[in-house]
Amino acid sequence: MAEEGVAGLSLSTVARRLGVQPPSLYRYFPSRTAVYDALFERGQRQYLDAVRRAAEPHPPGLRALGASYEAGARWIMDNQVLAQLLFWRPVPGFTPSPQAYAPALDIHAHFAGLIRGAVERGELHPDAAGDDGLALAASLIAGLVSQQLANEPDAGWAQGRFTRLVPRLPQVLAAVYPPS
Repeated sequence: MAEEGVAGLSLSTVARRLGVQPPSLYRYFPSRTAVYDALFERGQRQYLDAVRRAAEPHPPGLRALGASYEAGARWIMDNQVLAQLLFWRPVPGFTPSPQAYAPALDIHAHFAGLIRGAVERGELHPDAAGDDGLALAASLIAGLVSQQLANEPDAGWAQGRFTRLVPRLPQVLAAVYPPS
């Protein structure tokens, strides 16, 4: 996928690289869509694990949100090809199965819980935990990571023009939703 783009995945190429005949691969994956589905679920679970682990040492709130933002962005920068499948939908017509999509819902719930925690701690206005606030919180991190991948995909974390701004995102959210 790194060589031909995510949408260019070929089961014949995968089989050759694994040293098996293409029909053998169909025992495990009945279609190219099934491969995408398995990759989507695996990637979402890895991303979820990264953001949860980063938040664990902190109570729900802005510090935990910042730690999760950074861990998620680092995971994306370390897994750029898989991240394309998860977050940018480069494969026309591919929709993950409900099973594969379940971890994505858990990711949303994770970040929503951190934002609710920030509201409860008096760090954010209650509106931050509403639909618009959650959409803005997701857009902030997606925007920075998208800019980094589009403009400097090979830059180191600290040198990245956009990744180095990730630690500021909780303060941006607090500026939009200041506590009352």
